[in-house]
Amino acid sequence: MISINSAELNAWLAAFLWPLSRILALIASAPVTGNPSVPLRIRIGLALMITLAVAPALAPLPPVDPGSGAGLLILAQQVVIGLAMGLVMRMVFAAVEMAGELVGLQMGLGFATFIDPQSAGSIPIVGSFLSLIVTLAFLALDGHLAMIALLVQSFTALPIGAGGMAAPALITLAQWGGEIFFASLLLSLPLLAALLITNLALGILTRAAPQLNIFAVGFPLTLAIGMLVLALALPYFAPLLERMVHDGLQMMLQIAERSRINPP
Repeated sequence: MISINSAELNAWLAAFLWPLSRILALIASAPVTGNPSVPLRIRIGLALMITLAVAPALAPLPPVDPGSGAGLLILAQQVVIGLAMGLVMRMVFAAVEMAGELVGLQMGLGFATFIDPQSAGSIPIVGSFLSLIVTLAFLALDGHLAMIALLVQSFTALPIGAGGMAAPALITLAQWGGEIFFASLLLSLPLLAALLITNLALGILTRAAPQLNIFAVGFPLTLAIGMLVLALALPYFAPLLERMVHDGLQMMLQIAERSRINPP
């Protein structure tokens, strides 16, 4: 007759519950998998499958009861680590959407907005278009598979029970936000420059011919030039988007590596 005591049952529960919390937190917060349009059952099922494949290969876990205060603290730490890693990749998509918002405002399309299911808010139509482009690029580069691979690698860089979000990891995450805003400006700079030149030309034209209806001429002109420059610049977005996705994946691993602190 097989007998299982409470210590063995707690060890099995901890070996499955703690990795699942980190994996599920990343899947819920990362782009594509964290999209509300993805059914909840699929996200939970994906997290369960990854956990079943990863759990047997993990390092020995601390002998802590998962229902105790220390066990719940470890559970919360894993959730925070997973959310932070997912937030890193979410920032890449936010930067592209911000670039589209800047371009849309300059083109006069700031009023044309769509409901974005990923952020549960409204974004300009240009931002929605660029968000679709970066999503396709992310999937074409197998970014979702690399993200899962780095998640599994994070259990080696930051084993369960080794600590939570340390100050170096938080500083790195804040610095990454600054880099992402720089990349957003860099992505939108060609279109902003072209639209700025267009607006300067319209201003000079208005001064030269005051009887000209600037509203009837300016809006179609800026819209047409913006669309033209966007079409010409799209082929050059691919290397920048690839670099942003690659940097985001590397930053995910750095967040885990710099989170190592003394165990609780």
